[in-house]
Amino acid sequence: MGKKAGLTYRDAGVDIDEGDALVGDIQKIVRSTQRPEVLAGVGGFGAVVGIPKKYKNPVLVSGTDGVGTKLMLGLKTGLIEGLGQDLVAMCVNDVLVCGAEPLFFLDYYATGKLDRRVAARVIRGIARGCKLAGCALVGGETAEMPGMYPPGDFDLAGFCVAVAEKGKVIDGSKIKRGDVLIGLPSSGPHSNGYSLVRRILDLRKTRLDQPFGKATLAEALMAPTTIYVKPVLDLLAAGVPVRGMAHITGGGIPGNLPRCFPKGVGAVVDLQSWRRPEIFNWLQAQGDIDEDEMRRVFNCGLGFALVVPRLKADAALAQLKAAGTKPWILGEIVAGNQDVRFA
Repeated sequence: MGKKAGLTYRDAGVDIDEGDALVGDIQKIVRSTQRPEVLAGVGGFGAVVGIPKKYKNPVLVSGTDGVGTKLMLGLKTGLIEGLGQDLVAMCVNDVLVCGAEPLFFLDYYATGKLDRRVAARVIRGIARGCKLAGCALVGGETAEMPGMYPPGDFDLAGFCVAVAEKGKVIDGSKIKRGDVLIGLPSSGPHSNGYSLVRRILDLRKTRLDQPFGKATLAEALMAPTTIYVKPVLDLLAAGVPVRGMAHITGGGIPGNLPRCFPKGVGAVVDLQSWRRPEIFNWLQAQGDIDEDEMRRVFNCGLGFALVVPRLKADAALAQLKAAGTKPWILGEIVAGNQDVRFA
């Protein structure tokens, strides 16, 4: 009588072959993001990346994040391709605030049962984000954990390392009264405020496939987060002095803009200086949201802000426009207590 076969890892819900197949599926995608500094990437136990030779006294700047509950809306709508770009953007835009150049990125993809076709769609989005940021996707982790997640669910997290010249790190300490604020537009809510977004959708029993402008409501809400890296790095490379920057994420304008201010200054933001994208007006109306709460939760169309000397504002605007962005004068730096006032 033959010996009875014992349990396998697949019996427990983990398919090693599916994971190996995913690695094969994404190899070409990952290679398309590589930089000359990558010495060893996906496939080993650790990625090996050198420092670009143009830096004389380099320092490393790191950032990590996820995409929050926007992930749940992506799963509900099936619009998951942009989540990878969201993941990269939330990390690289943060390190960019220091004037740092994103060097490499790693992701963590966790699920109950791996579907390599779904995972590959997300990783393609991560690779697209890395290309937009100019950083290399050097590895990551795909974790299959039966019983941890409901069927079809997955979670994402990411980690970025950037490099900057030590003497050129931007920390806001040089910001002075009279400096000018420049705004860069967001593509929508980016990756913040989605617990409130989902609450509105549930309360109003909203159809996500309804027309919204030239798209559907789902597409408007799932627009990938804008990556500001290349236009801002081009601005710095052109020699335009930037004294401070802010990535407008959770906490909105009042919660993020002051993070780059030194003591003794604040900002006056001109609310008439830009047109709020319609998706924010829709959310405010549907949720009957107070204006202060809107500004505290959402970016309201302002994705990134820069502080420059007044005499260099025109040069900064011209350079940013040449890089394909749509900047505007957002306001000015005034005497204050690291606060934001709206006018």
